[in-house]
Amino acid sequence: MCKDHKHGQFNRRQALTGGLALTAGVAALAGSANAQSDPYADPENPALPPSDMKLDLSRAALVVTDPQVDFLSPDGVTWGVVGESVTKNNTVENIDRLFAAAKARDITVAVSPHYYYPTDHGWKFEGALEKLMHKIGMFDRKGPLNVDGFEGSGADFMPQYKKYIEDGKTIVTSPHKVYGNDSNDLALQLRKQGVDQVILAGMSANLCTESHMRELIELGFEVAVIKDATAAAILPEGDGYLSALVNFRFIANAVWSTDEVVDMIANA
Repeated sequence: MCKDHKHGQFNRRQALTGGLALTAGVAALAGSANAQSDPYADPENPALPPSDMKLDLSRAALVVTDPQVDFLSPDGVTWGVVGESVTKNNTVENIDRLFAAAKARDITVAVSPHYYYPTDHGWKFEGALEKLMHKIGMFDRKGPLNVDGFEGSGADFMPQYKKYIEDGKTIVTSPHKVYGNDSNDLALQLRKQGVDQVILAGMSANLCTESHMRELIELGFEVAVIKDATAAAILPEGDGYLSALVNFRFIANAVWSTDEVVDMIANA
């Protein structure tokens, strides 16, 4: 009897494991044709539970990572590798729409920029992308208290966003130095505004945007990533946007489009 009981337990475990695997496998197969035509498309038969996040403007903020020339303009130093993704997603215009929608409803808006000062170029060790960014002078400024040459530089904000960012209400955090917001004051600034919901957009999807998502979620914020208000580099090493999109789906509280969130903000 004991032997049969143990055997029964084993069979139930097998059945559960097999059932989950079968469900995931069927979902993957069902979405394969869609994925072949558009690798970024949402799966037709997702295996993960749907989002139940409800936007509450009284405790929400729009957070935009790195809305800067070096990432979003053809004049920027990364355009050769991010331009295709930025153009496909209509990223520049979608970020603009998010800024406009948030300002129209007077919700908290925060920008988390990326700046490098001369002292940052003295780091003793760096990851691959850090090495590249320092090599090409990405986000370079002459110093934390020096804005000489900043206007119109790669570190500057995109011109069309300045009317939102420079309105005296938008929070411009201290710069993050690698990818995530654990090296700046974003979480403090949001907490001081009574914010615990974040609408997250900006650059770049698999680097700063994803790192901000992860850090904010770890800190207890509810985070919706706006999938077409970001973009990423496409390199021989991989498609950064596709990589991020998978993790957004797995980790974020919601993954919305710009159309969806603009409508939510307008009608909340």
